[in-house]
Amino acid sequence: MQFLYNIFISLLISAMKIGAVFNYKLKKGLAGRRQSCKIVNEKFSRKDKVIWMHAASLGEYEQGLPVLEKLKVKFPEHKILITFFSPSGYDNVIKKDHIADAVCYLPFDLKVWIVDFMSNFNTDIFITIKYEFWYNLLGELKKRGAKIYVVSALFRETQVFFKAYGSWFVKQLDQNVDWIFHQTKHSSALAKEIGLKKSSTAGDTRFDRVKQLRERDNFVEYIDDFKQSKKTIVFGSSWESEERLAELVASRNRDVKLIIAPHDLKRVDHLKKIFPDAILYSQITNSSSVAILNAQVLIIDCIGLLSKLYSYGDIAVVGGGFHTKGLHNVLEAATFGIPVFFGDQYEKNPEADELIAQNGGKSFEDEFFAAPYILQVLNDETLMKKMGEHAERFIISQPNATDYVVQKILADKGVL
Repeated sequence: MQFLYNIFISLLISAMKIGAVFNYKLKKGLAGRRQSCKIVNEKFSRKDKVIWMHAASLGEYEQGLPVLEKLKVKFPEHKILITFFSPSGYDNVIKKDHIADAVCYLPFDLKVWIVDFMSNFNTDIFITIKYEFWYNLLGELKKRGAKIYVVSALFRETQVFFKAYGSWFVKQLDQNVDWIFHQTKHSSALAKEIGLKKSSTAGDTRFDRVKQLRERDNFVEYIDDFKQSKKTIVFGSSWESEERLAELVASRNRDVKLIIAPHDLKRVDHLKKIFPDAILYSQITNSSSVAILNAQVLIIDCIGLLSKLYSYGDIAVVGGGFHTKGLHNVLEAATFGIPVFFGDQYEKNPEADELIAQNGGKSFEDEFFAAPYILQVLNDETLMKKMGEHAERFIISQPNATDYVVQKILADKGVL
């Protein structure tokens, strides 16, 4: 199976090289990987002890960050490495303040490349997030004596571990991973069914992260002037379906204000065609201008503001759930005590089901079913307030997963 796995990785590399001819993100990821060894060689030396966190993309990074921040406090002499698989995660983190000494792409999981990448530093603690498993990497880390953890793991029956040929993959985790911290009891039970006993239910570290959002300064310039005293819906990480929903709501309620932050800034031009009278955030220069006061729609054409913008909303619509691309983070909105709405395709987001169960959110088959309900909530102050209170209570009630994870790691390291 090891031989077949290596063939799979080689085929993956070839496919990405071909795809890069047509896809800018793939091209960017390949170019970035060519710089990874150079980056770590410049930042680290063989004597450096490193805490290394790997995340597939931005969402997984946000899950792991609370753990990484606390480990940095407990191990102040250690250096920090963060690696990503996708350009979206790398691009978002490298452009803003972070705690890492080095941020780069993870090399492809062929042993010769992994060994070369790891040769110039000493990994003391390795954390991978959710279900990002690369088996040559895990084996090499274990060989070098690193402590290996999976944080916010989410096992599902459709994964390779539960296939007829899955025993080799289970064995790799059992032999190499020191502990698996699961998001849910169901995930933990599935792991134990296949013999992964070094695991426990810790909860989702994203709850700890979004609780922090409530305590910080969430001021965003010009938003109060745009919002005034009117009901406001924040469309976060919108795709085409959420943008059609925004159009439906805006046409039926001329008094509501809409803030739209697309998942990709390339969608800004499309949004301007839908809403020709909308204003772009980057073009606001005067908070008292007629344009900002009269506009119904504000398009956010820059990154890094969304989690703060939710604090201005009366309702949130979170993108990605009307198709199979994946629902974006509903917790960032729910933490501010507002109703959260989204599409119903979110197999990998159990927190969305729980938010619905707690009456703090609701999902819909498509935008045409969603629009009438959102308009109803806008006109029903009592319903809107109750849903917001339920959403906030859902966030507050969650256990502190980060402390649980960190205490276990410290105990393993003999620090406690």
